[in-house]
Amino acid sequence: MTVSVIEQAKIQAQVLVPLVKALQAELGAARANAIVRNALGDLYRGFGEEFWKAKNEADLGKAVSSAFRTYARDDALAYDVIEQTPDAFAFNVKRCAYAEFYKALGEPELGFLLVCTADFATAEGFGPDVRLARTQTIMQGADHCDFRYRRDSGGAP
Repeated sequence: MTVSVIEQAKIQAQVLVPLVKALQAELGAARANAIVRNALGDLYRGFGEEFWKAKNEADLGKAVSSAFRTYARDDALAYDVIEQTPDAFAFNVKRCAYAEFYKALGEPELGFLLVCTADFATAEGFGPDVRLARTQTIMQGADHCDFRYRRDSGGAP
C-alpha cells in the first residue's frame, strides 16, 4: 500500500515541527529556517529530477499535471486548471488539506516552510527551463494558491 503525500506530510510533521522549533529557539528563526530550506530544497530538487526522468515527457502541461495529481491524492487538494499546454500548466488551489493540517496544529508558518517552499525546489528539479511563479498561498492566509508553471524559451532544451 502506498502512503499518500498528505499522509507522509502528517507523519513527517511529528518529527519536523519539534525539530524546527528547537532549531529556531537555538539559532533564531531566520538562520534555522534558512538551514531547513536549504536541506529540504536539495531533497525536493532530487525528487523533481527523479520524477522528470521517470516521466520522460516533453509536454510540460501533461508532466506537471501528472505530478500535481500525486500531491492532490486522497482529497488533499481541490483545484481548477487555468491553462494546460505543452509549455505551461497553470492552476489555482481552492482547498488545501496541508494548510488545514498545519493551521490545526497552530503552525501555518512551519507548514509554509516545510510544505509550500518545496514546490519551488521540486520545479527546479524539472529542469533548467522550467519556472514556477506563485504569488500567494492558502497556508499564508490567501483564499487560493496560484501556481503558474512555464517553460522558459531562453533556457536549455
